[in-house]
Amino acid sequence: MIGGWSPHQFVEKRMPTVTELSEAAPNTPVFALSLYSRGLLNRAGLKALGIDRNTVSPAGGRIEKGPDGEPTGVLVADPDPTILYQTIAKLPPLSADDQVNSTLHFYRELNRFGLTSAIDAGGGGHQFPGDYRATDTLASQRELSLRISYYLFPQRPGRELEDLQTWIRDYKPGTNGDRLRSNGYVLEGSGEFLVWSAGDFENFQARRPDLDERPGWRDQLTAVTRTLVQQGWPLRIHATYDQTISKILDVFEDVDRGERAAGRPGFSGVRWTIDHAETVSAASLDRIKALGGGIAVQNRMAFAGEDFLARYGESAVAATPPSKDILRRGIPVAAGTDGTRVSSYNPWLSLYWLVSGRTVGGTVVSSAANRLSREEALRLWTVGGAWFSGEENVKGRIASGQYADFAVLSNDYFSVPEETIRHIESMLTVVGGTVVYGAGPFAGLAEPLPPVSPAWSPVVWYGGYVRNSP
Repeated sequence: MIGGWSPHQFVEKRMPTVTELSEAAPNTPVFALSLYSRGLLNRAGLKALGIDRNTVSPAGGRIEKGPDGEPTGVLVADPDPTILYQTIAKLPPLSADDQVNSTLHFYRELNRFGLTSAIDAGGGGHQFPGDYRATDTLASQRELSLRISYYLFPQRPGRELEDLQTWIRDYKPGTNGDRLRSNGYVLEGSGEFLVWSAGDFENFQARRPDLDERPGWRDQLTAVTRTLVQQGWPLRIHATYDQTISKILDVFEDVDRGERAAGRPGFSGVRWTIDHAETVSAASLDRIKALGGGIAVQNRMAFAGEDFLARYGESAVAATPPSKDILRRGIPVAAGTDGTRVSSYNPWLSLYWLVSGRTVGGTVVSSAANRLSREEALRLWTVGGAWFSGEENVKGRIASGQYADFAVLSNDYFSVPEETIRHIESMLTVVGGTVVYGAGPFAGLAEPLPPVSPAWSPVVWYGGYVRNSP
């Protein structure tokens, strides 16, 4: 169970205990990841991964042990989620055929919620190109059911520049081999971590990280940023706190000044993005606007809002992130989910949070002044997102000259009660004029999928997110 849930959504308002997981699945290894804060392993999971009293905790995390020295099954991510990434990486991989099957079913699941496009900002633990082969296979067979733009995330701390230079040599943004953007699988640029040393993970159960405690981060980020800007590669960078954002902007502005002094376009020649920006300040927003950047807002607060509230208080959480202020400044902004580690991939939970200001646990975390109208929120999910893949002229609207992508929804988003927004699905999803999902009166119009493989996949049993919800 990797992300997409909150302890506060349960009646008990807490996480399950390791004992409860072990009793529910005594012989099946279970790993439950809660945000980027903690992970839980039942007894069978500890045994399968070989974690015992002699296992040493990795740097940046802790294997919790009881008074008897035995691991309790709790993995604590403090100050960063390395221990959680490493645990996910130890899970047994699927075969190549099963990866293709799983990917095909996952994309159909996204279609079920009306998604026709997605931007992959880059994820920790995803090696390029190996971990992208399932999607590449579907693209080559013209079986993708949504348009995907992806950013490359260097996975080797300290060797990011080396990896990026290899990718710059071998790949070109806006293309993917001989397949055009309209086939749905396109390289955009570099992100979400440009260098690991400049990342600030949003573990609101731990203290805020300080980049200046990491020797060399500024020089590393400068070198990577300069290389990307000179090559005209779009870039995006993960930054949760304004203390981090302001320091990243110092680097970006220095690179921009140096490039312009050398007669080159600098940042005016690339599209660039700050991802998350929960506590971005007005001063930083002005700097982002001046440098021509955009902000991608994800609904992590819908899942971690209670943790943020407990640590920083009501006044701090009221405009986290300051969505209205971003819009007022005319900064390009898109909404997303940050699925599937922290948040669910269900876009309607994001729309619900933007409109209502509530977490999935029902806690009000966003002030009325910071909440968006339904139209504003939907624009962030449509034409707003298209800017970040350079496609605002061809998608995001139902209009002449736009891609033939649309969804017919189960409810009228603009008129249903706020609580119903969370339960909206698509009845008909069309991408490029082709039906990719159908339900109710449209059932059977989409190409049927092969049976879920492997047969033990949880998808066989639960059928998808909130499939049986009221």
